[in-house]
Parts: sequence; C-alpha cells; structure tokens
Amino acid sequence: MSTEGEIASEESHELHRALGPWQLVSLGIGAIIGAGIFVITGHAAAAYAGPGVVISFVVAGTGCLFAGLCYAEFASMIPVAGSAYTYTYATMGKFLAWIIGWNLVLEYMAAASTVAVGWSGYFVELLSQMGVTIPTQFSSAPIAMTTFRDVTLTGSFVNVPAMAVVAMASTMLVVGIRASARFNAAMVAIKLFVVVLVIGFGLPLIKWTNLTPFIPPNMGTWGQFGWSGVFRATGVIFFAYIGFDAVSVAAQEARNPQRDMPIGILGSLILCTILYILMSFVMTGLAPYMTLNVPHPVFVAINAAGPQLAWLGVLVNVGAVVGLASVVLVLLLGQSRIFYAMSRDGLIPPVYSRIHPQFRTPWLGTIVTGTIAAILAAIVPLGILGELVSIGTLLAFVIVCVSTLVLRRRAPEAVRPFRTPAVWLVAPLGIAMCLFMMAFLPIDTWLRLVVWTIIGLLIFGFYGFKHGKESKLILAKQAAE
Repeated sequence: MSTEGEIASEESHELHRALGPWQLVSLGIGAIIGAGIFVITGHAAAAYAGPGVVISFVVAGTGCLFAGLCYAEFASMIPVAGSAYTYTYATMGKFLAWIIGWNLVLEYMAAASTVAVGWSGYFVELLSQMGVTIPTQFSSAPIAMTTFRDVTLTGSFVNVPAMAVVAMASTMLVVGIRASARFNAAMVAIKLFVVVLVIGFGLPLIKWTNLTPFIPPNMGTWGQFGWSGVFRATGVIFFAYIGFDAVSVAAQEARNPQRDMPIGILGSLILCTILYILMSFVMTGLAPYMTLNVPHPVFVAINAAGPQLAWLGVLVNVGAVVGLASVVLVLLLGQSRIFYAMSRDGLIPPVYSRIHPQFRTPWLGTIVTGTIAAILAAIVPLGILGELVSIGTLLAFVIVCVSTLVLRRRAPEAVRPFRTPAVWLVAPLGIAMCLFMMAFLPIDTWLRLVVWTIIGLLIFGFYGFKHGKESKLILAKQAAE
C-alpha cells in the first residue's frame, strides 16, 4: 500500500491534462507554420534550390507523412510525454532512448533558437517601419560560421530581441500549459490569416520570369542548385516539419490522447504541407530567389511585388512577429517535456521532472531550456542552427519508423487505437526518405551531430547508465490483457 509520502511524490510529477483535439492541432500548426514559411524557405531557395524549393517541400512533406503515420500509432499507444524518446525507450531500451532523447534536446533547443533569430529579423523590421531603429550590433549574431575552420566575427555583440522572445515564452510555459495553449491558439489564428492573405493576393502578381528556370543550373558544387540543390534544400527545410513532433511531446497533457493525438499530428501536418507548397511558390514568384537569404524573406517578397502589396508589408511583419513567437513557445514546451520524460526514467537528475506545486508545469526544465536557447539565439547564426535542427529531426523520424516495425513484431497484440496503414510499406518508405534527405545535408552538419552525440554518450556513461531505469514492459502487459 502506498504511503502518503509516495503519493505526494507521485503527484508532484504529474502533468495536468488540459488539451483537446483542436488545441493539439493548434499546437502542431503553431510549430509548423512559422520558421519554415517566414524564415527557412528564403534561405533554402537562395542558397540551394531556387524556385525548385517548391519540389523540396513536396518531397519533405511526403516523407513527413510516412513518419507522421508512425508517430500517430505510437502516440495513441503510449500517451505520455516524451515523443520519439518515449517510443524508443518502450521498444529498444534505455541506451538507444538516450541517443534519441539527447538528439531531441539538440533539435528543440536549436529550433527554438533558430526561430527566435528569425523573429528578431521581423521584429527589427517592424520597429523600423514605426521609426524605431535597433542597431545591428544588438540585433544579429556576433559570429558567422560556414565550416569548423571558417569562423569570422561580424562586428555585432548580441541578438537582444532573440533573447527577449525566448525569455517571454519560457515565462509563459512556467505559468501553465492551459494559458500557454490559449495564447498559442490566438497567435496561430493571426498568422494563418496573414499567410492566407499573402497567398491569395500574391498569386495573381507572380512574375513568371522569377520562376524561370524553375530548377537553376548547378553552380559546379554538389548541392548548390540543380537537382542536388533541390534535395539538399529538402533536408534543410525539414526543420519546418517538427511541429507534429511537438504535438506528440504533449501527449501526457491531452484529455483523450488515444483519440486526439492522431488528429493533432495528422491534421496539422496535412494542412501545413499544403500552405508551405503554396507559400514557397508565391515567394519565389514575387521576388528573385537570390534576394531571399535574409531573416525576413516574406517581407522582402512582398516588397518586390511593388505598390500593389505595399499595404500588406506591415501585416506580414505583425503576423511573423506574432506567429514566430508562438513557434518558440511550442518548441520550448516540447524540449521541457523531453527533459521531464528523461528525468522520470532516471537518465538525467530527478529535479527536471519536479512539477511546480501551483502551476503544475516542469518549471526547472523549462527554465534551463529557455536559458540555453536564449544564449544560442544570441550568438549563433541562422543557417547553422537550422541545419542542426534538420538532421536531429530526421534522425528522430528514422528511429520512430524503425520502432514501429520492432513493436509490431514484439507486441503484435498490443492495443493500437490508431494503426499505421500498410505499415510494412509506410515505415520503410519513411526510413528511406529520411535517410535520403540526411545524406544531402552538408558534411559539417554531420560533424556537429557527431560531436553532440559524443558529448551525450559521455553524460550517459557518467550518469544515465548508472541511474537509468530499464524499459517497463507496459506494452507486453497491455497485450496480455
């Protein structure tokens, strides 16, 4: 029989179930519609694919759908916080769970920092339209880095607006998930309205000369335009699709996770993929693609359209400022819940799963996440952050697809409220497409992933190996029942 102390301890680790299906869809849209449209699309078009970035989004969205179907099955079976980390822990044990959990830490923190840098670009532009100027020294990264050997100083000191938006989002998440979800829903509505306006009014003004050639000829370097550039851009823009992963992270705060998680994951994914394809087509049609490698490419595209869309410029900046803030919120939510799940399993200190007695949130993990993300946003350039996120996300998706197949073998009778259709076709296709996109990422992105993984293995060796719990056979018991 449990003692009062044990009951109190268990309650101190319980999250509040406050999210319904539409709030989960909104969380997904909140993370998906953001940096991909407002920031990364411009970088991918200007540096890699040109107008062919539209094809990149089609390929990435297809691969993401395969992975999303596997996520939906797992989220309905294992409705607890942790996303891909929890699924790996349940099927493959604590070592591989640590590997994926550690890379999810990279994914979410680097993603939150990337979006914060994009938010800073739009925020500075919006203030300049109001006559307020923030000096470049305090609104951009102090370093520029293309490879490990090519690091230069930009003359800037720190990106203050990027740090500020991370601090604001972290504070909201400490205060409570319900308030954060309502705030996110309001911001999602605003940015969807702006995205629809840009697509609706931008389509008739497209200059077909900007879209010709649709796939610019290769520049003599593998991955720089041509078909290799289109596929490299696919890996880079995959950053845009981590939103549905953020939905699965919030499973333990869903009211009816078995039903609502698949709705949240697949609903947000399908809607956002359609909007991404349309938006990338409009942006590269309104402005020459080489002009879009800036932190605020949608504003640049609108400006290039001339006086017909001048009225939309302020709205775009407002929508981006509001919309990207919601993305930072959702990504930091996801990261704190990864810490929460890893802490409950003993892989990191138990303090990270301690729930605030009043707000019922994992407050310390949120503060740690926010602090590190703010530092990254202040000093690291946009392109480096975005590629780090993409490779971490793709690795997580590969492992989820593999785990789905493993669990079909190990626990075929387990209850699956949602079953991936044609799983022996869908999951391998998801694995193949994600590995294909990873292969096209720059070698330095792979090297950064290796360095990060080595750091994680050292932490696991000194702490997680000793304190981590073995996988609970929850699914085996479920199957027996």
